Amino acid sequence: MKTKPSTSNDISFNDFKSQILKDYEIAVTSRECSLLGRREVLNGKAKFGIFGDGKELPQLAMARSFKNGDFRSGYYRDQTFMMALGLLTPKSLFHGLYATTDIEKEPMSAGRQMGAHFVTHSLNEDGSWKNLTQQKNSSADISCTAGQMPRLLGLAQASKVYREIKGIDASKFSKNGNEVAWGTIGNASTSEGHFFEVINAAGVMQVPMVLSVWDDEYGISVPAKYHTTKSDISKVLEGFRKDNDHAGYELIKVKGWDYTALIHAYENASDMAREEHTPILVHVTELTQPQGHSTSGSHERYKTKKRLEWEKENDCNKRFREFILENNIATEDELTALEKKVKEEVRIARREALEEFLAPHKQAQKTLVNLLDKVANTSPNKVFINKIKNSLSALKEPINRDMASSSRRALRYLVEENSPEKRALQDWTKNFLNNVQPKYSSHLYSELPNKATRIEAVKPTYSETSDKVDGRIVLRDNFDVLFSKYPELMIFGEDTGAIGDVNQGLEGLQKKYGKTRLADTGIRETTIIGQGIGLALRGLRPIAEIQYLDYILYAIQTLSDDLASLHYRTVGKQKAPLIVRTRGHRLEGIWHSGSPMGGLIHFLRGMYILSPRDMTVAAGFYNTLLKSDEPALVIESLNGYRLKEAMPNNLGEFCTPIGVVETLKEGSDITLLSYGSTLRIVMQAATELREVGIDVEVIDAQSLLPFDIKHDVIKSVQKTNRLLIIDEDVPGGCSAYLLGEIMEKQGGYQYLDSPPQTLTAKDHRPAYATDGDYFSKPNEEDVFEKVYAIMHEANPIDFPMLF
Repeated sequence: MKTKPSTSNDISFNDFKSQILKDYEIAVTSRECSLLGRREVLNGKAKFGIFGDGKELPQLAMARSFKNGDFRSGYYRDQTFMMALGLLTPKSLFHGLYATTDIEKEPMSAGRQMGAHFVTHSLNEDGSWKNLTQQKNSSADISCTAGQMPRLLGLAQASKVYREIKGIDASKFSKNGNEVAWGTIGNASTSEGHFFEVINAAGVMQVPMVLSVWDDEYGISVPAKYHTTKSDISKVLEGFRKDNDHAGYELIKVKGWDYTALIHAYENASDMAREEHTPILVHVTELTQPQGHSTSGSHERYKTKKRLEWEKENDCNKRFREFILENNIATEDELTALEKKVKEEVRIARREALEEFLAPHKQAQKTLVNLLDKVANTSPNKVFINKIKNSLSALKEPINRDMASSSRRALRYLVEENSPEKRALQDWTKNFLNNVQPKYSSHLYSELPNKATRIEAVKPTYSETSDKVDGRIVLRDNFDVLFSKYPELMIFGEDTGAIGDVNQGLEGLQKKYGKTRLADTGIRETTIIGQGIGLALRGLRPIAEIQYLDYILYAIQTLSDDLASLHYRTVGKQKAPLIVRTRGHRLEGIWHSGSPMGGLIHFLRGMYILSPRDMTVAAGFYNTLLKSDEPALVIESLNGYRLKEAMPNNLGEFCTPIGVVETLKEGSDITLLSYGSTLRIVMQAATELREVGIDVEVIDAQSLLPFDIKHDVIKSVQKTNRLLIIDEDVPGGCSAYLLGEIMEKQGGYQYLDSPPQTLTAKDHRPAYATDGDYFSKPNEEDVFEKVYAIMHEANPIDFPMLF
């Protein structure tokens, strides 16, 4: 273990001296922000606070080696690092605490995330990429412990891809793959599975990643001995260290209060990662957490007196100050004057941020109070409206909720009145809500002209001699065209490369396009998704393959908390257009044929979820998605790869529209809605129902998120006046979601002559073998009998009871 690593660049004492006082000023600024920020929470001005106190010195050292084009994937302790790079000011930190909704004042998330969740802006206003090689970059933080790890792998891999693949326009994204991805994590969070999965994958892949572990020996109240074997993560990872015969990690261990050792450690790590693409782990020990974990508790409750005294003596800022004095870099008076200046600057920043936060609210409060006063004077309910007005007027620090609540409650007392004052209040309330709501709800999906739902449909075309081929051949040949068309396109996953995926949809393409663009991975779904997120954040167009739909549950946290929310939580300032490819439905057995669609459509709001019925529709979805830049999940029908389909002659060009249903069979008696493989069963049942005089209309949902943006299903229901949704998900799953979309959003209830119904799988996972499938999921007889029963209820004479 290297405890005192050397550096490739000699750093003279004079070089040190020119930086030390500036570094100390940043450290003191960051600490003062933490102290004052905590007070803002405790006095009620801010909701919650979590800060980086005790971690200042190693972050200053890390920032010294962080270069333009590099990316950070860190967590909520990194405020000093962001300040050292000039990416965070004290005022913007306080705006984050107050949840200011102005992206200019609170550039991290415009108040959508808690403070201390950091990001840089990768996109211009028109959604185009900035030149990421000319700025220092931070991927958007999430709160989930170790949740930053999966994307870190992809951010690092991107440098490797840009170095290895020629023909990609990398001008905005990389300079010969020389960029490093820098990760940070707390020592307790190294217990998470995400951490170990990334550590293993990065060691296998050999990517330029520098991961710092901030080790203060606790995870909230739980000491390291309960988190980590041997209480030391670098000892645990000793077997990952590279040697003469094996690639692996460089491991560096350094004390968090040792300024010179930290500088050398990070320069050494940067050089090795940048030049050799070797992953590095920097274990920073003997750190402290002076204010405890967060504003929700006090560390005095769980730390011993001895530990608290040790932390006080070994606080990195205190040790840094002593270092400066001992080496005669500054005098006591000079440091005292600097500290006094910093404290005043931070207080001013706090005051200005609070005033700026409150200014628009106070203006809205003033306007609304005036409106309430006028309407009260004309209303018989004056006493009640004045009570609302006086309560609002008394608020010294109003927020948007106060105005919205006050105006809406006042309008309840005016329902039977009709006056100009009432209409003025109504207009103000509507305008206020219309202006304010988007500050909290915009950018879940792209709002730009090239968003995926605006890509026009292009139908597949066929020649008179078009052959019927296995569906997988349509998919394979379409991918072949896409790989020729998009040099930045990549696909990777378990068994994706050499054998061309388990269903041969990529057969032979690795040999044609190389192992980097069509790559095999280990069995590690979370980091497969993480690779995709990181690569997409750096301008590549990855397709991450999860071998079977059930296995996506391994990665659901990363998909839900990171990918699906990315565009929303950055207010459109970052994008990761990752396509997740998987396959599912109608396979037999508990572990390979579940249908977690009900969960996915709720967990993955912010992504598109597409369920094509055959491989031509699937290929069209890939073509559409690559013309846009949004994340999506495509679920191919597992039992459709060998079914025959006509070969289109416009491969790579035809586009399946997103958010649009397709009517497969027209009918007049009842509308049947389904998707994926289940549609084949529905179509078979439709033929048999026609024989008994029931003419059904069959609609393919195709796109579950979003669903039917043109409201075509309601047009069918207006005609048939009956609705049945067939789904192999569990009861209350995707079918319930679709029913809600049709009944509530489209108003389908008003056109029904019979109650709308669903036909789903059983509550349990599918049992094994053909009988297990038959008795677990909707089958042809189930569909027939369900439709027949609906028609029997409507017309028992023509459709007498079956049994």
